[in-house]
Amino acid sequence: MEKLLNSEFSGPTAFGHPKGLMTLFFTEMWERFSYYGMRALLILFMTKAIVDGGLGFDDQTAGAVYGLYTMGVYLLALPGGWLADRLIGLKKSVWYGGIIIALGHFMMAMPGIETWIYGAQSSKVALSTLDTTSFFLGLILIVMGTGLLKPNISSIVGQLYPAGSSKRDAGFSIFYMGINLGGFIAPIACSTVAEFDMHMGFGLAGLGMVLGLIQYRLTSSTLDGYGEAPVVVTPQEIASKKKLRSITSMIGLVGVAIIGILFTGVIPIDAPAIAGASGTVIAIVAFGYLGYVILFGGLVKSDKNKVGAIAILFVFSAMFWSGFEQAGSTLNLFAERFTDRTILGWEIPTGYFQSINSLFIIIFAPVFAALWIWLGRIHLEPSSPLKFTFGLLLLGIGFFVMYFATKIAASGELAAPSWLIITYMLHTFGELSLSPVGLSLVTKLAPNGYAGQMMGIWFLSIALGNLFAGIIAGEASGGTEEGLAAMPDQFLMIVYTVIGSALVLFLLKPVLRKMMGDVH
Repeated sequence: MEKLLNSEFSGPTAFGHPKGLMTLFFTEMWERFSYYGMRALLILFMTKAIVDGGLGFDDQTAGAVYGLYTMGVYLLALPGGWLADRLIGLKKSVWYGGIIIALGHFMMAMPGIETWIYGAQSSKVALSTLDTTSFFLGLILIVMGTGLLKPNISSIVGQLYPAGSSKRDAGFSIFYMGINLGGFIAPIACSTVAEFDMHMGFGLAGLGMVLGLIQYRLTSSTLDGYGEAPVVVTPQEIASKKKLRSITSMIGLVGVAIIGILFTGVIPIDAPAIAGASGTVIAIVAFGYLGYVILFGGLVKSDKNKVGAIAILFVFSAMFWSGFEQAGSTLNLFAERFTDRTILGWEIPTGYFQSINSLFIIIFAPVFAALWIWLGRIHLEPSSPLKFTFGLLLLGIGFFVMYFATKIAASGELAAPSWLIITYMLHTFGELSLSPVGLSLVTKLAPNGYAGQMMGIWFLSIALGNLFAGIIAGEASGGTEEGLAAMPDQFLMIVYTVIGSALVLFLLKPVLRKMMGDVH
């Protein structure tokens, strides 16, 4: 640890980086621990029979709820960033967001509900009703808390480095290593505990967030001067802030009222129908906004073309994430139902497979970074649209591997774990080809004054992809005899769709390169 001030930074450093990076690293690591630990159990808990301690949902309902939840995590990042920038500041947003996340996990971990109802000899319907109340309230709290924490903690990392700092990229690489470290450890830890009681698994995820909050508070001095609340001085600024607080409070009260009405059962909730409608709304909002910017944004022709390129990439981004994010839903259920998880008489908990992606990222992210640099030096680095194409192609090949695994399952036998491991490896290669490139490309294509809004559009594409992943899971999970028989054909359809999209994007590459102008 360096005790002296580094000339590049205004505060104390550790290993050549601001000490605040370590605070944010461990906060994010524990937040991702809580998220991925809970996600590894989520669809398994929903589809598990009530008498076995689950919720007894059918696959369509469970998939729709899963998709709506993961969609909400990305959607609420937009208002979460807005609140932090204009009202409470980045640091407080991270703190309050973490508290709300922990409360959400502990709501899902409430184990006393089943015991009390069985003691009262109530019906299974009553059990499901009360259990789902705490479950859904927990999910809502986690979505809200993640919306406050997730975008703002990354923004603080950026503030730690002065403009033009040569260590900024390395700092973000260290920070993202925390994400994958949490994502690797959490499914193993939470799934192990969940073998005894699923609610305890959710509770361990919440405990992880609490540990992150404790270290965030204890080391908060390393973030002094960063992520502070906006300073208001003039009467106009004070009045504007009061108005924003009032509007935000009103929106919050309306949201609470709507949630309360939904929980009373006055308005019936049809999760698959809500999921389908949400996808349509997101697509209309995204393309409606992009169209408005192109037509009425006052942009020059070159910038209009760049926004058009973002609109095209939006479609393929959503396509990619709709396949990739089936890791926690469709592929998780396949591991549970159709994979031989027994080794030397010990059955591997299903959630362990959710750690594979993070492990592969930790191993291969430096390899891919070095590969792009090496190809750039010899002038062979592929263009951004071509990297997108590689991402989709690798995703499709991964599902083609799973097609053979589903054929084994449909024949009545259990598939070897290697089918899932190879699929996750190929999907991780696809993620490393597409995800970092997409983030970087959007920042380069965004016209002046539209950087934040275009990044919001990018997150909308991920939200839409997550939603579709949940919907697909409800159809392709083989939860019934008919569904099992149809599963190979459904996976083959996914292969055709994804690889077909890769081919279309490859054919569009010259058009996109022209629309991107000076961005390569």
